[in-house]
Amino acid sequence: MLNFNQLRIFYHAAKKLNFTAAANELFITQPAVTFQVKTFEEYCNLKLFKKRGRKIYLTDEGKALYEYAEKIFRYEKEIINVIDDMRELKRGVLSLGTTKAYARYFMPLMISTFHESFPNIKIQLNEGSSLDMIYSLLDLKIEVAVIAKPVDHPEVRFIPFSKEEMAIIISADHPFAKKKAVSIKQLAEEPFIMKENGSGTRKLVENLFDEEHCSPNVLMETSNTEFIKELVIRGEGVSFLVKEAVNAEIQEGKLTTVPLKGRKVYLDVSIAYLKNQILSPSSRAFVDTLWRLKSGDMHPMGIGGLMAKILAQRRKAEDQGQP
Repeated sequence: MLNFNQLRIFYHAAKKLNFTAAANELFITQPAVTFQVKTFEEYCNLKLFKKRGRKIYLTDEGKALYEYAEKIFRYEKEIINVIDDMRELKRGVLSLGTTKAYARYFMPLMISTFHESFPNIKIQLNEGSSLDMIYSLLDLKIEVAVIAKPVDHPEVRFIPFSKEEMAIIISADHPFAKKKAVSIKQLAEEPFIMKENGSGTRKLVENLFDEEHCSPNVLMETSNTEFIKELVIRGEGVSFLVKEAVNAEIQEGKLTTVPLKGRKVYLDVSIAYLKNQILSPSSRAFVDTLWRLKSGDMHPMGIGGLMAKILAQRRKAEDQGQP
């Protein structure tokens, strides 16, 4: 097997064409260089240096080997630079997962905030249900997920991040629009458009119905939040969605909401990653970024409130002429 220590000593001796200079560069003695070069020549069964007077020269075989050694140690230097860049977050990949709704409404601002500090980190964003993202964590397809917790899993750590207020959404001309509040049992009498299996929203809604010992009258199941909103606007049914995701339609008068009798409902959102895996520098930086954004005041603030807070800080910085 090739001894890379001997190859390194040969490379420096060939580059300098001087064993003493190579020894100084390698912080070893000149006799050590002579011995290792001789041992390397014996391994190769080739003469790599020739001597005339006090000067040494490469043989043709030595010249050919030096060209390859030069490439190897040039790549070694590049590898060291890459390692340093990854440690210092000058390059790297962030494998991130979230739900489709979060990918559309919340992640752009989170990612842009992260990119302000780490502009050279490439982001791979995967979308799916909260349960899909847990499976993606377990399959090592992603390192970090921002999701609602659909199930407990012994290998996954969930760090509470925000509480998202849920809203019962109805069409503007739905009879519920005239009510001050509705009960779960009243909702059970309406065609209900449900999020897909594996969704944290679905689990929350199912628990609400279970608490009242009734079941939703499911008209349709879908992972597409936009499709749910469109069906509700058309009067096809009612649904429960994160309030922040329907604010625009409510302000435009396309949808309206009605309070749930006796309580407000919140969806707990968490940062999730594997317990037994060390996060990459980029993933750790993203988690730390989210944690700094949270800054102790996210409960009960939702991500929508956080977004407003970030945008206000940016406007203030712009007004003060800061970059």
